[in-house]
Amino acid sequence: MKSSLSPMPIPEEACHLPAAMDDLTLSLEAAKRGTNCFGCGTSNPQGLHLKFTTNAEALTVSATVQLTHLHEGPPGHIHGGIIATLLDEAMSKLNRPLDVLAMTRNMQVDYLRPAPLNQLLTLTGRHLRREGRKLFHHAELANAEGAVLAQATGLFIIIDPNLICPQKLVS
Repeated sequence: MKSSLSPMPIPEEACHLPAAMDDLTLSLEAAKRGTNCFGCGTSNPQGLHLKFTTNAEALTVSATVQLTHLHEGPPGHIHGGIIATLLDEAMSKLNRPLDVLAMTRNMQVDYLRPAPLNQLLTLTGRHLRREGRKLFHHAELANAEGAVLAQATGLFIIIDPNLICPQKLVS
């Protein structure tokens, strides 16, 4: 059933679809689902609400993050699973400037130093290379002094956008 309300645009920082699909008019249901991402979704009350800056020419992304006790693992520090989520999200944001929809196949995380809560940290990602449908990315989480706290490399596989956004979601 189609809604009679106007479609809602998905904010750039919450968009996972390739830029080539921006001209599609998504239903309200699909637009809401697009902003519910745990990492960057604006509609997810438990989400991280990450806002990335993208340098499409250099194929890099960056965001600042300051997490609270809600994301605690060891006392006073960010939970390792949340750190992995941050790194995965940074790498996934690299797919949009490449104009592809890709999903994480695997990622390797190196936890180098404890990541403190309640401090401004910088999350960065960069594209390394492409081999056919395989995309190789790298991400880092660093403190204000620039010391890398955690890093990851990831393999993303390009998929058909219709697998995620079938025509029935388009108005």
